[in-house]
Amino acid sequence: MHSMTDIIRIGHTPDLDDAFMFYGLATGKVSLDGFRIEHVIVDIQTLNQQARDAELDVTAISAASYPLVATHYWLLSIGSSVGQGYGPLVVSRHPYSVDELTGKRIAVPGLQTTAATILRLVAPRCVPVEMSFDRIADAVLANEVACGLLIHERQLTYHDQGLLPILDLGMWWHQQTKLPLPLGLNVVKRTLGRSLAIRVAQALRDSILYAMTHQEEALTASMQFGRGIDPTRARQFISMYVNEDTLSLSRATRRGLRLLYQRAYDAGLLQRIPRLTIIEPPKL
Repeated sequence: MHSMTDIIRIGHTPDLDDAFMFYGLATGKVSLDGFRIEHVIVDIQTLNQQARDAELDVTAISAASYPLVATHYWLLSIGSSVGQGYGPLVVSRHPYSVDELTGKRIAVPGLQTTAATILRLVAPRCVPVEMSFDRIADAVLANEVACGLLIHERQLTYHDQGLLPILDLGMWWHQQTKLPLPLGLNVVKRTLGRSLAIRVAQALRDSILYAMTHQEEALTASMQFGRGIDPTRARQFISMYVNEDTLSLSRATRRGLRLLYQRAYDAGLLQRIPRLTIIEPPKL
């Protein structure tokens, strides 16, 4: 039995769309009866690593890292970040073609991220260089690396720094597969049990619905994670990654997820393809 003081530790990134999705839970507008929620806010690569050690009860992870944590976690159908023909961007100071990425040092926000996995499918002979996501644009400008792989709101602001778009990985994926690109997922620890996992899914859905129905309030609060982005672009970014798939993974996105794992496995980037057990909240 769980006591009234039990804590559920939820991990998510310091990012506009995650802050927007978790706004209801973070402010207590939405609660999980009988539990106190503790938010762990760190970058996605750290969350991927923590999930490998099953440190958090519920956490956002990169879709590409799920095979590494599937023994500990079920997938939630709620809270996913999905690119619909758009996604992480490779940028540079120079107009390289995709073929010219061979041998190039490219800054990536973690090797277990979906962005880095797709990049290695597109340009298998590039040289990924791991670094914190918020350093990548500056590293390109300083010539530390030839190119950088941008995630989060940097996808909308790289022009301001004079960087050139080389490759949109979400667009590449859509051209290859005609499917959405699942970038981020939320998972729930199997040891919580299915009943509590379903309640977690419901609470997360309620949090997202609260933010959607109180957009100005949730947007204003999320802006603290925007790293100087203006409200117009913040709204644009949230609308890109908080969509229908965020409330429930579509069939097309589930196919995209399975295909992502198959392609990564075929390319030698994955050792196994996980079975997808997806926890759904009760129907509205």
